[in-house]
Amino acid sequence: MAALELTEATFEKTIEDNSLVLIDFWAPWCGPCRNFAPVFEAASTRHADAVFAKVNTDVEQRLAAMFEIQSIPTLAIFREQICVFAQPGALQAQHLEEIIQRVKALDMEDVRRRIAEHETNGAAEG
Repeated sequence: MAALELTEATFEKTIEDNSLVLIDFWAPWCGPCRNFAPVFEAASTRHADAVFAKVNTDVEQRLAAMFEIQSIPTLAIFREQICVFAQPGALQAQHLEEIIQRVKALDMEDVRRRIAEHETNGAAEG
């Protein structure tokens, strides 16, 4: 399945309506982005249970700013509306596959519990 173009207008609904969303922040002038694009597309064909989306940082500057994108390409992965992975740099196919498998294997109840603990501890310190 081809990656869809994600915009500020479609971002929230895409995250809310899908359990697993991988986002490639890129720009047309970026050489590493062009090298990562076929790796990202190939992964999308192997993982029909996930949405693969691309954000053109030149066009969607506000969305890129929301994620504090400093370097492209940057990959962000949402699972059940929680950003569980974000990392700049073009990935090799095997490394991307390993990350996807780790994200799919996450215990999301544990992730939510850890977030709640962190928020509770942060509120107590503040």
